[in-house]
Amino acid sequence: MKQKLRHLLTQALKALQAKHVLPVEETFNVELDRPRHEGQGDLASNVALTLASQTSMRPRELAQRIVEHLPASALVRRVEVAGPGFINFFLSENAFQAIVEEILEAGHSFGRSDIGAHRSIQVEFVSANPTGPLHVGHGRGAAYGAAVADLLEAIGYNVHREYYVNDAGRQMNILATSVWLRYLELCGETVVFPASGYAGAYVRDIAAALKHELGASLCRSAADVAMQLPADAAQGGDAEVHVDALIDRARTLLGNQQYQLIYQRALTDILADIREDLEQFGVTYDCWFSEHSLTASGAVKRAIERLRASGHVYEKDKALWFRSTDYRDEKDRVVVRENGQTTYFASDIAYHMDKLERGFERVIDIWGADHHGYVPRVKAALSAMGDDPSRLDVLLVQFAILYRGGERVQMSTRSGEFVTLRELREEVGKDAARFFYVMRKCEQHMDFDLDLAKSQSADNPVYYVQYAHARVCSVFRQLKEKGLRHDRVNGNAHLPLLTEPHEQQLLAALGRYPEVVEAAALAHEPHQLCHYLRELANEFHTYYNAHTFLVEASDLRDARLNLIDATRQVIANGLGLLSVSAPERM
Repeated sequence: MKQKLRHLLTQALKALQAKHVLPVEETFNVELDRPRHEGQGDLASNVALTLASQTSMRPRELAQRIVEHLPASALVRRVEVAGPGFINFFLSENAFQAIVEEILEAGHSFGRSDIGAHRSIQVEFVSANPTGPLHVGHGRGAAYGAAVADLLEAIGYNVHREYYVNDAGRQMNILATSVWLRYLELCGETVVFPASGYAGAYVRDIAAALKHELGASLCRSAADVAMQLPADAAQGGDAEVHVDALIDRARTLLGNQQYQLIYQRALTDILADIREDLEQFGVTYDCWFSEHSLTASGAVKRAIERLRASGHVYEKDKALWFRSTDYRDEKDRVVVRENGQTTYFASDIAYHMDKLERGFERVIDIWGADHHGYVPRVKAALSAMGDDPSRLDVLLVQFAILYRGGERVQMSTRSGEFVTLRELREEVGKDAARFFYVMRKCEQHMDFDLDLAKSQSADNPVYYVQYAHARVCSVFRQLKEKGLRHDRVNGNAHLPLLTEPHEQQLLAALGRYPEVVEAAALAHEPHQLCHYLRELANEFHTYYNAHTFLVEASDLRDARLNLIDATRQVIANGLGLLSVSAPERM
């Protein structure tokens, strides 16, 4: 409906251009919103207020001229100029009724648009280190990122979904060393596991697979492993210094070839598990981008050289620093350590340079809220290289806190004490998990109530919405059981019979769906769609409880069946954008 009214307003504005009331070269950005108060129409535009400064008229006078030049439309009952110059549209009953026919005709594509046509966006999300299975905290980023990507695609953008694989660096070395120590235990060696090692059962599983395939070929003496290592945390030492020394010892004792065998096996197994887990969660990617490839391709070196050429790096204490304080970062950042190794930050710079070089008009990063400090430094690096930092949007997702039986579930990836995303999916189902994760703004803290997610009641929002869809399907099964038939053409012809208040409210709710999809996509807020679906389901359940659909009068029956079938279609479309199923029976 917004698009149709925008077209009417645009036609009026062009007519005023032809009369030189408005500048001929002006292009129009016509906005329409739902008024906050009753009596102010169904939709309102402030276009006269935004354009009045380009004329000799006051906004209210310009608004009146715009209204006078609006083309006639059966969708509009009347138009009023209000306040300082708002244009309020009051829609006709035909406008609300026409939405039913439009929905049934468009089917799955209803609500989709071409607003972002010919524009490309890359959405990178989850990108968890491949050092262990995904846990429920990662699930929120996965559900949110996938929903944002799907919403953007629904309004016409060419969306590229990407997972950045952190397959280089210290955490992967800690993982590889943790796997090797568990392998040594399986060989009969007694080792003291480091405080900073990865202790989850999955580490033992990888070690067991290696032992089964390679026997004891990778085994070394525990005494050789522990000899003259710096003290761990339990002995009053530094846990990080201890584990770094342990990594060096593993490399020395194994040699590069055998160490890399363990490293690659751990990476391959965990990455395969992550990929399968996400696919089962309804999340797929166009690209799994390797951090290691940035070094292999020379991208990291090239990014540093671009910073050097721009005069924004300097040497200090044998390290190379990026002068990010020139761009309001709190301190300068190391890009090359004193030992010659590049930092994680250097890889991040190269990765974002690569993203923009691939030609994406916009790049969206979806990170955990604990990464908020990275935002200014990455944007600073892009600016220093001469790129436009406004092409990068970083959306921060707060951690999801899991509750079972009213008690918080504690989680730690290192200790292995966490609930995996797979376990959550098996307990509450993919649908509930996907819906619950995106019900709130991404920057808001989220408490995930397992008991509520599993309940079959109106208090469970996903169940409530899905039940509305299933109820419509049950009506059509009853229709068939009674030997009746549904004539859609006849139903469309008799939509004016839908005069009950519940019917009018349901019609109005259906008409809002396309604008909800547009708003949720552009604001990157899938929770708007969740709230809309709950409201639509409520309107339907209220209607269902108050009226009989399979009445004797065929004209009214067909009209009501068209209405509820359109409701079913919109619910299915909305749930589909959230990767939630629309069951026919519950």
